Amino acid sequence: MPQFSLINNNGKQYGGQYVAVKSFSDREVISHGKQPASVLKEANEKGYAEPVLLFIPETNMVHIY
Repeated sequence: MPQFSLINNNGKQYGGQYVAVKSFSDREVISHGKQPASVLKEANEKGYAEPVLLFIPETNMVHIY
């Protein structure tokens, strides 16, 4: 499933972090870190007004939404 490629392919690199990508269709990572507000602030400072914020779970991490 292509929509989950960021999570599947980069789980080890970004596991347990928030990741900002350019848009839903362009999943280029523009910022990442442990604090969502800092990740969004950095993305905004880079000129992205409306980035998409995702949380990438750590490998074998259980999430209940």
